[in-house]
Order: sequence, then C-alpha cells, then structure tokens
Amino acid sequence: MDQAISSVKRKAKTQQQKGVNAALLSAFFLGLAPIFGKLAINQNLNPIAVVAFRTLFATILLFVFILIFNRKYLYIYPVGLAGCMLAGWINGLGSLFYYQALGKIDAGVGQLLYSLYPFFVVFWMMLDHQRPGKLTLTRLVITLPAVFLLIKANGNSVDIIGVLEMLLAAALYALHLPINQRVLLDMPAPTVTLYTLLAMSAIVVPTYFFSGNPGELPLDTQFWWPLLGLTLVTVFSRVTLFLGVKSLGGLQTAILGLSELLVTIFLAHLWLGEHLSTSQWLGAALLMSSLLLVAFERPMQQSNRQGGWFSWLSPPTQLPPDLDPRHGSGQ
Repeated sequence: MDQAISSVKRKAKTQQQKGVNAALLSAFFLGLAPIFGKLAINQNLNPIAVVAFRTLFATILLFVFILIFNRKYLYIYPVGLAGCMLAGWINGLGSLFYYQALGKIDAGVGQLLYSLYPFFVVFWMMLDHQRPGKLTLTRLVITLPAVFLLIKANGNSVDIIGVLEMLLAAALYALHLPINQRVLLDMPAPTVTLYTLLAMSAIVVPTYFFSGNPGELPLDTQFWWPLLGLTLVTVFSRVTLFLGVKSLGGLQTAILGLSELLVTIFLAHLWLGEHLSTSQWLGAALLMSSLLLVAFERPMQQSNRQGGWFSWLSPPTQLPPDLDPRHGSGQ
C-alpha cells in the first residue's frame, strides 16, 4: 500500500514537472511573439495582416505535421470540438486586439499590460467553480507591484486606445484557457492546438479580407522573415501551452507564463532598442520571485466538475479504442 501511494505521488510530481517545463517553454515562445510581430509591423505590414497570416500559416503547418506523423491526433469528440471552436473564436478575437494594440504601443509596454491575464484567469475560473489556493493568490498579489513598477518606469506617453485593446486581448486570452482546460481532460495537446488554431483562422482571416485592401502588401519583402518566425513560435507556443494546461491547469500555466514578459523585455531592448530602467528591473525581480514560488505549489488535481460555466464541455464516457488518441500517444 505504501509503495502504491509513493508511486502515485512520484507520478503526480513528474506530471507537475512536465507541466512546469512545458509552461516555461511556452512562455519563451510567447515572449518572442510580440518581438517578431512588432518587427513585421515596423516593415509596414498591417497588424491585421500580421495576425491573419501567422494564424493561417501556423494552422496549415500543424495540420500537415499531424497528417504525416500521427493522424490519431485528428480525432476529437463533438463537444470537445465545440469547446475548441469557442476557445479559438475567443482567442482569435483577442489576437486581433493584441496586434492592433501592438501597432500603437511599444512591444515591451504591450507585453507588460498583457501580463495581467492571470488575474482575468482567476476571475473566469472562479465563475467555473474553481477556487485558487492561498499560495496562488499570494503569487498574484506579488505581481501587482511588479507590473506597476514596470509600467510606471516607462516615461514615454502610452496610447490609451492601445492600452485598452491590450487589456481586452488579455481578458479574452485568459477566457480561452479554462475552456481548453476542460477539453484537455480527455484530449491531447496537439489535437486541441490544431482545432483551436483552426477556429482562430476562421475569425482572423475573414477579418483581414473584409478590412479593406487585403491585397496591398509592402513592396519591401523583408516582412516575411519576422512573419515566418512569428508563425513558428505560434505553433510551438500553442502546443507547449496546452501541454502545460493539461498538467497544471489554466491558472498555474498562466502564472508561469508571466516569464514571457522577461523574454520580451530583454529582446525588445536588444532588437528594438527599447530601454529598461532600474525600477523596471526591480519589477522584473519581483515577478521572478512570484514565478519561483511555483516550486511550493501542490499538483493540481483535475476532475470532471459538475456545474460551472464550462460544465457542458464534459467528454464522452468512452472513446472508440481505434480512434482514441490516448492509445499509444503517450498522453
């Protein structure tokens, strides 16, 4: 009995560590996204074109990869598909606001504002009958002065419309995490990533074509290089993001994802010439202290909860064995 309990604890700890690693890797890729996006926009590419191209290309790339290497990932149960579609539509709308804001404000400032999304995650998950622990709330409280120092230290004027667009993007991004968390209870991360990206494409691509002059691209083709980089980090960040959500849950993944802020700040300074002050580094240190506290978090126990906003996303009781992507997939 003791050996069985010990084995379960080791398995839970290993699962948690995998989730932490996936979430941090996702944060690294997500931290690259605003840099590549800003570089493409600086090459006179319309922000809506940036989000449309990168989402469409990322969807096609992931679909071809799954089609060639593991077609079982194409299976998804109907309610799970509905959940991915809903999450994708929400996140697609949020990405439109994100890149519109990125065209108005600096990448570093934008990512600072976007880093508030874990607070929105707490709100959405409380509505879904999921209560955060005391340590989680403590870590969120630590991020408040950190973000305040980072934003206050920037002496440049900030476009208020861009600020509001970025905050709205953060709220929408936060909303799609608990929705996908429900689906990830019984679906592997690549499957959820593919159908979420597909739903995002269904929002952002038509928006681009109806936004006016969709065929007008900059004469200088240098914008394709950052757009290619943005496409690749979109695929990698999505897969690792949902691997983290599957193991840790939406809130813990979101808090670890705050480390993307440090990646963006560093690269914005290196590649975009944005400067950091002493106060900003102090805020970054506070943020890192919040991230390090994840080592003391208990592994999150996931279950099919009854009630809540997203209870209708419960998976079927049994999947066909020949189609179940968990068979032989390592999930």
